[in-house]
Amino acid sequence: MSNAGFVVTNAGVVVFDALATPTLGQAMVRAIRKVTPQPIRRVIVSHYHADHFYGLQVLKEQGAEVWAHENARATLASDDTKARLKQRRADLAPWVNSKTRLIPADRWLNFTDAKTIAFEMGGLHFRVIDSSGAHSSEDIMLFVEEDKVLFAGDLFFTGRIPFVGSADSKRWLEALDRMLEVKPEFVIPGHGRMSTEPAKDMQLTREYLIFLRKKMGEAVADLIPFDEAYLAVDWSRFEKYPAFQPANRINAYGSYLLMEKESLGTQ
Repeated sequence: MSNAGFVVTNAGVVVFDALATPTLGQAMVRAIRKVTPQPIRRVIVSHYHADHFYGLQVLKEQGAEVWAHENARATLASDDTKARLKQRRADLAPWVNSKTRLIPADRWLNFTDAKTIAFEMGGLHFRVIDSSGAHSSEDIMLFVEEDKVLFAGDLFFTGRIPFVGSADSKRWLEALDRMLEVKPEFVIPGHGRMSTEPAKDMQLTREYLIFLRKKMGEAVADLIPFDEAYLAVDWSRFEKYPAFQPANRINAYGSYLLMEKESLGTQ
């Protein structure tokens, strides 16, 4: 359902995201153990959407310290997050069940003074990059300097339509530009295959977000109701991509509401 990854250093393992169920978290641990006996020291959570953090409890049992953006405190405590857990316990049983727990961070990252937080482990240098308020209120990315690898979370999708929902597409487009500033050679997206051509591969997400903003913005400006506006748009440019059918109408509606807010100066 989502991507995660890990980096082996001489002093332990750094993991980015924890996958969508405790069972998948266990699979992550097994994958790490096939590569190294080093302890799992730290987990960086890109954002607290269910498909990215339900495996955390397994990694915590391995002794890992969890880092996440401080804005995720509110997300974790929200009614939406609690409702999603209830829904997934019903729909994804037995992989999500009564033993599945919502794990908070051990360190809530504060980016007040800078957009990045750097740390070193086992001779490798990492940068945690704040991109909050784009896809979610608490987006962060992780850049591994020596390897030029960027773990981008759900700010980057390859080969499929992104889930936009209530995201702020204006900030998201800005975040895509900031990804290229670190000159990554490899980008691990939240969903889809690894990218070795990030400038090229991010074009689908960029063009889709721009298209949503243009079409829904025009409808708002002309006072056209959403249902009528949605039916009037020619979606053929994007409908062949995976995830279009389940995501596009939700994305368009969220964009319509966003453009209303922007037109009123409340966004």
